[in-house]
Amino acid sequence: MTRHLMTLFSSADRERALKYVRIAPTGTRIEFKTIKRSLPQNDYFWSCLSAISAQKEHCGRKYPPEVWKLLFMHAWQKEICLIPSLDGREVVPLSRSSDLSREEMSDLLEFVTAWCAQNGIKLHHPAEEAEVA
Repeated sequence: MTRHLMTLFSSADRERALKYVRIAPTGTRIEFKTIKRSLPQNDYFWSCLSAISAQKEHCGRKYPPEVWKLLFMHAWQKEICLIPSLDGREVVPLSRSSDLSREEMSDLLEFVTAWCAQNGIKLHHPAEEAEVA
């Protein structure tokens, strides 16, 4: 048995998953996750990060959206860890928002938008921008 990834949409999907469980060798890992974040959530997240990047400094410096993402992921305490750099003199943050569930992404977006409101950041939802264009 190699690797199988399934999303359960029907009873047939559940039956197929049960078949894989029955034939899986001892020691096989099984992971259950809710559905991943949506593309509109991701678009809005990056729209927020871009707005923050354009409007806010952190410790006297402007940073690109990718750095703001790391700052928010760390502040939100999800999906981030630090590993030593190759030369061992620094640490490098590892962060993935792509594996967040829709509920987790919704919580993160609430956190980001609340922070923006407290810090005077004007946000524009990508859907609103599309209507203007």
